[in-house]
Amino acid sequence: MKIWFNRWFTTVSHYIDMIRNNEDHRKFIIYGTHPNKDALYLQNCDYAFVEPDISGDEYIEFCLDFCQKHGVNIFIPRKENVLISKRLKDFENLGVKVLVCPDACLMEMLDNKAAAYQSLSKSDPIFSIPDYYVVNNIEDFKQAYQSLKDKGHEVCFKPVIGEGANGFRVIKDQIESIPQLFQQGIGYRIPYHYACEILSQQDTFPDLMVLEFLEGREFSIDCVSSQDELFAAIPRMKGDGRVRELVESFELIQQAHRFHQEYKLPYVFNIQVKYNNGVPKLLEINPRMSGGMHVSCLSGINLPYLAIKILLGEKIGRLTPQFGIRASHIEKEMILKYGNIS
Repeated sequence: MKIWFNRWFTTVSHYIDMIRNNEDHRKFIIYGTHPNKDALYLQNCDYAFVEPDISGDEYIEFCLDFCQKHGVNIFIPRKENVLISKRLKDFENLGVKVLVCPDACLMEMLDNKAAAYQSLSKSDPIFSIPDYYVVNNIEDFKQAYQSLKDKGHEVCFKPVIGEGANGFRVIKDQIESIPQLFQQGIGYRIPYHYACEILSQQDTFPDLMVLEFLEGREFSIDCVSSQDELFAAIPRMKGDGRVRELVESFELIQQAHRFHQEYKLPYVFNIQVKYNNGVPKLLEINPRMSGGMHVSCLSGINLPYLAIKILLGEKIGRLTPQFGIRASHIEKEMILKYGNIS
């Protein structure tokens, strides 16, 4: 059976290994593509190709052609996964199963943080939502900043549509101590006047969320599910430095179950929350494998392989994750070889 990963995180290399080392001893042939031939996960594929650096419908046509040309059975996309969800019929007509939520409207909503917050802010909300405003001009930005400051919040901002920490900044006008300067990461900080100076360069800018900054611990909850059932939810606490810990948090696991009961998101998804004054507040929901999901798999649950089994319509038994596991990682050099890359 042939599986294709298009442009992905480097950590997808771990998921490739987990799929190969599955408990059913099923054999897979792994294809990978990326615009950069030095993308490390290409070294871990049976066949790897440099894909064109294009997007939109043009990229979908490339995907369809690639699947047909190489006889792909299962496509696990990250790039353009929302648009791919809208074009699932085209892949199904080629006999390709795609590991992406088939509800394109849900995918599009979750891809937009403001739309997700609005959908999740209901009379009986599943998650607590940070105080926030959506702005696209400097005057609204200043007003949102002042409103949040008046509520006693430290303020941050990030793009409404974005990935990871791209574009995220905490507004802080001064560094308050020598230890803070020398020992704490300040790369995400920006003075208020400097943010205003930059955002004033245009009459309007892409939608920006201005919101309260959350001071507490951050958790990432990796989930595996069918549309009908959530099989496992594994909260992963981001500790100091690179330390991660799998925590059996009843509160967070129940929130994951409530979310799934309402939205029926299948295969694998990830919920990110951060605590503030003892309350977990939603950061975002990713309808795909997260970049750190391999740490959650230390629980004994092979999340990427189980997602494939669900996609293929196979039965999933009872899952019992192990918690209390603390882990970290070290860098490792890799000699780049190009024998399998075309």
